[in-house]
Amino acid sequence: MIVRDRPSGFKLFWIVRGSVLQRIMAVLAVNIVFAMLITVAHGMLFDVKIPVTTIPFTLIGLPLAIFLGFRNNTAYARYSEGRKLWGEILIYARTLSRQCQTLIVFDHPPDPRQRADDARVRMVHRVVAFAHALRAQLRGLNEDAAAQHWLAAEEWQRLQQLPLSQRTDALMLAMGHDLNQCVQQHRIDPCLAVAVDKTFNGLTAAAASCERIRNTPIPFSYSLLLHRTAHMYCFLLPFGLVDVTGFMTPFVVAIVAYTFYGLDALGDELEEPFGMESNDLALDSICRGIEIAMCQSLGDPKVPAPLQPVDYQLT
Repeated sequence: MIVRDRPSGFKLFWIVRGSVLQRIMAVLAVNIVFAMLITVAHGMLFDVKIPVTTIPFTLIGLPLAIFLGFRNNTAYARYSEGRKLWGEILIYARTLSRQCQTLIVFDHPPDPRQRADDARVRMVHRVVAFAHALRAQLRGLNEDAAAQHWLAAEEWQRLQQLPLSQRTDALMLAMGHDLNQCVQQHRIDPCLAVAVDKTFNGLTAAAASCERIRNTPIPFSYSLLLHRTAHMYCFLLPFGLVDVTGFMTPFVVAIVAYTFYGLDALGDELEEPFGMESNDLALDSICRGIEIAMCQSLGDPKVPAPLQPVDYQLT
């Protein structure tokens, strides 16, 4: 995720970091060079004049822009929903920490250093591990060890033996066992345990919704149709403009192609909001926020610092 103030004036045209220009630079350059060749040849192709006017491009350009905008709105809806789901995970994590410390009765306050002997601390730490495990699952990170600090050594080893798709379920199952143990030991009233279980259900539902977004892309045929149409439009555009705009044809083509290619590439980027690209969600930073909230709720003196953007990017 790019985090920076909006530049103004002349600087606006020279920003590359976070722009889709990096993704479309190659095809845009080819399109501009092709427009230059058509301009030099005055619309001739192998001594044959291509009789194309601006009318077809007017008829096609408006629907193409509308459909590109519709696709980008759909892609942004997925991005926005992903961010809302991770916001819910933070809410459920804070709720779980409060419930563990106020509804589960021990004869001493929770000590973050006594995880093995205190179910309250185990569950609060485990929800941090849950967030890291979900982040790794959504990004396909097989060697992500960020959850190790928040789990006992034996539990971490068991978790490593499971596929990515099963690790969050295993953590929720372990929290359910801890809650059941607290009920059996009369540390929490069974009626109050239902409220804690609803928080578990909320975490599971949010994770499942993130998996739905991750595993259900926008239909490929729809994206392919727009991708092909945008390329055909931009590469045929010089033939329709050369008799009207003359030597300015490459400049006009560059602006139009940058807009259409950029919208197409931006839709591809927003469609998968959980990746590692510049405009994807900053899941590392969100997980660090959950770590900070849980440590503060337990009174842990070793609260990690918030992540800072590197070259204007939060991962």
